[in-house]
Amino acid sequence: MSIKKRKIVIAITGASGSIYAKILLDTLVKIQEIEIGILLSDNAKIVWETELENDNYKNYPFTFYDKNDFNAPFASGSAKYDTMVIIPCSMGTLGRIANGISNDLLSRAADVILKERRKLILVARETPYSLIHINNMKLVTEAGGIICPATPSFYSQPKTIEEVAKTVVDRVLDLMEIDIDTYRWGS
Repeated sequence: MSIKKRKIVIAITGASGSIYAKILLDTLVKIQEIEIGILLSDNAKIVWETELENDNYKNYPFTFYDKNDFNAPFASGSAKYDTMVIIPCSMGTLGRIANGISNDLLSRAADVILKERRKLILVARETPYSLIHINNMKLVTEAGGIICPATPSFYSQPKTIEEVAKTVVDRVLDLMEIDIDTYRWGS
């Protein structure tokens, strides 16, 4: 018998908030016991380069998959990827997932995670929400997904934009069941 290695899919969409994805990837690169597959939408690359003024997403030592690569392991439940995080998650992506539209690898992978009853975390990044957005969040939640809005906390008294963004990423890491050293209320 062997110990199961964690397998995680990280998807980055074109919603504003590339800093959240960057901080998550910076944290995950330090963890050896996890297999990471990365999906970046075309818009995610543009937004990353605009917001962070670099294309450093290319430099992470993870396996990157094309949006139409349905031979990617996590396109099937048999590959046993246990978690998928979409960070940031655009409302278009959320809507396709909520309504079962698997028109690319990202939406197919989310569909697989949900049908296998595994953990899907969507870091929604939009404001304000329309009723359509809220109803789509409800559908994803009812299907077993977790909506984790990119809403920072301030009780840790963050001083930089990175520290503010890290409050969201730390919450995502908690939802992923990855032990981290972070500020905890009341400790």
